[in-house]
Amino acid sequence: MKEFSYVITDREGIHARPAGLLVKEANRFASSITLAKGDKTGDAKRIFAVMGLAAKKGETLTVTVEGSDEAEAAAAIESFLKENL
Repeated sequence: MKEFSYVITDREGIHARPAGLLVKEANRFASSITLAKGDKTGDAKRIFAVMGLAAKKGETLTVTVEGSDEAEAAAAIESFLKENL
């Protein structure tokens, strides 16, 4: 299992366009990818789960990746977040 935290820097937080791109990126991997903000968690492969977190600028997401390609998936998701959110 791989886990890391990321602080949202996009002034609009997680909104539709980057959420859709994040889901598309997450679906490239076999591993389960879970996002958590406070007491809310969501499957990164489901758009409504990602949008439901309602993450705003300055809030911290904890990303947990578990599965056969977890190292590659965690690196890709972390890179995506840094570039887009």
